[in-house]
Amino acid sequence: MSARRLTAAVALAALASLLAVDVARADGPAISTPGSPTVVVNQPHQLTLSWAPSTWVGDPAAEHLINYEVQVPLGPNTYRWLGTSIDTTITLTDLAPGTTYRIAVAARALGGYSDPSPVTTVRTANGRATVSYLNLDWSPTNNQIQHALKVTNTGTGPLDLSTVRVRYHLRFEGANTSLVPTCDWAALGCDRIRQTVQFFIPPGGPPGGMTTPTPPGYPIPGTPVPGWVELTFTDGTLEPGESTGPILLRHHRHSWSDIDERDDPSWLAATGQWTENSRITLDVDGVREFGDTSA
Repeated sequence: MSARRLTAAVALAALASLLAVDVARADGPAISTPGSPTVVVNQPHQLTLSWAPSTWVGDPAAEHLINYEVQVPLGPNTYRWLGTSIDTTITLTDLAPGTTYRIAVAARALGGYSDPSPVTTVRTANGRATVSYLNLDWSPTNNQIQHALKVTNTGTGPLDLSTVRVRYHLRFEGANTSLVPTCDWAALGCDRIRQTVQFFIPPGGPPGGMTTPTPPGYPIPGTPVPGWVELTFTDGTLEPGESTGPILLRHHRHSWSDIDERDDPSWLAATGQWTENSRITLDVDGVREFGDTSA
């Protein structure tokens, strides 16, 4: 074979190799999957995590700096972003104490990406208080919401209950925001408990080209509306390790029509057992001490 033909063959082989790498990168991730995040430090409002690094797949000459995205997977191709790092470690802040998070890591770079790592489930250390939940209603589609709550002081000093705010998060289906909150019984007395209902009007105009305007301050008929029932205390103090005891709550619509609880963020199926439900949020002096509905 002549030198010219040999040179041409080598050039074609090199081009084919480059094309093969490009095809491989087009067909799948160009960066290997990072390792599952492991917990280095666990504190009430923050986590320090580390993981095994990713590497480029294929020709290392085309490598660019790899960034890592730390995320909470919420569904197919949907996640909540928690932070980014160019290192294989990160400290996440502003997390809720006593709350379970499902965390994964994905690698990103100019011209490449990785699949998300396997998920690590971690519960942050307790803050100053937690909320225990007992579902008292075995039917989630009848005309009442019935459950018991219990606040426990998990801090190191006395807890002034007048500074505590508990929110049970729900969705008002069909934009029916009528709800009557009731305290049936409480170990510390229902007269020391206050409940209010709050809802939020979704943005956007009327659905289906509806021309009749919705009155200001009211949700559009037929749309689900997020909100909560907020529970506060008039007075009382809990010593470390002490709880309020059970608070039996029952809510219904003015019309006593059926309520579907299954899409409520704070709802858990009835099991007959108390559980620390981190989908119920608790603040002390305006600081989140338990629960995160988007965890």
